[in-house]
Amino acid sequence: MRTRIGSHGLLNLVSRVLDMLLMYHEARLASTCRLAMFGRKAMGQQKAYIKLMNSVATPLPSMHDRQIAIWLFTVAGFVMLMVLVGGLTRLTDSGLSITEWAPIRGAIPPFTTADWLLEFEKYKQIPEYQLVNMGMSLAEFKFIYWWEWGHRFLGRIVGLVFFIPFVVFLVQKKINRAQLAPLLALFALGGLQGFMGWYMVASGLTERVDVSQYRLAMHLGLALIIFAGCLWLALNYWRGEKGQGRFGKKSVVAAIIVGGVLMQSLLGALVAGINAGKTYTDWPLMDGDFIPSGLFDSQPFWLNFFESHLTVQFDHRMAAYALTALIGWHVVHVLTSNIGGAVALSAKWLGGALVFQFILGVSALMLAVPMALGAAHQLGAVALLAIAVTHLHILYKQAI
Repeated sequence: MRTRIGSHGLLNLVSRVLDMLLMYHEARLASTCRLAMFGRKAMGQQKAYIKLMNSVATPLPSMHDRQIAIWLFTVAGFVMLMVLVGGLTRLTDSGLSITEWAPIRGAIPPFTTADWLLEFEKYKQIPEYQLVNMGMSLAEFKFIYWWEWGHRFLGRIVGLVFFIPFVVFLVQKKINRAQLAPLLALFALGGLQGFMGWYMVASGLTERVDVSQYRLAMHLGLALIIFAGCLWLALNYWRGEKGQGRFGKKSVVAAIIVGGVLMQSLLGALVAGINAGKTYTDWPLMDGDFIPSGLFDSQPFWLNFFESHLTVQFDHRMAAYALTALIGWHVVHVLTSNIGGAVALSAKWLGGALVFQFILGVSALMLAVPMALGAAHQLGAVALLAIAVTHLHILYKQAI
């Protein structure tokens, strides 16, 4: 006879498995305590006890905290994947292939020929088809449709990956009231991101043949904020230091670096939004000069920073140079301070990720942004942000 396990029982089973996987950590701690208190003579016992108390002055993470951390790391990973798929959707010019926002009904793709022809007719009504893709075959339409549908479907998956464990942890009382606010804030930002995605797509359905670069930057920026927030909270839970830490001189610089990476990513979104990366492909010069002429020819003046191919790409280059100088100086300063440990290791990773991202950016530019390099450069930006956030977290928790 088969035993049917309900959804609540299955969730409890998953939770118990995680509990068992993490029991080894507490067993080792208990063993250390016994050795420190009873395995030596009187003086040795006293010294071991003092050392043990000092080592546990910072609360160790509980099994519940580790479970929440694993969940948040998983959410962050899905958000990173979402950014990559979103970049590929843009690079394949697929983002406007679905002309409606249907959060529930849209989860089911077309299956029959009649369904596909209906979706194709909707696409034929927008400027992108009429001015860019006139004469596109149904097979070609299906290609771009699947990219956009996959991006939206992955967004739904990310929402479920966050929401279902969140409810389970609440029911099991593994999240207390003090921990609830930042998690609810992440959930609200996720809902806002879904709306922001449609708000971006809607900008390209009437008077444009692509989405607004302003809304594209907002959409990417919000995704990166959600990613950084998930990662920060996951690190808090993993280390068991949710309420501790303060800024020192080096952590202030690290925070500026995180902000700089975010800002550079937004500038990159502006470059992508107006296809400025496919113009002025010479480097290190730009249009034959380090500072090209015509940077501020558009009127009004502020428009140059958002809609001029020349100025938008120039800003992205200059911000890259400034960020490279700042991170390079910071990494050298940390490594020559004899701090060692996780601080030095994370600084090395930060420097290495910066060099790799710089090479990807220059290569993508000089080759007029082929799809593989464009996607790798966008993924590299998220990886650089992840390392910068982790480095900041380590410095902040050690008040360095």
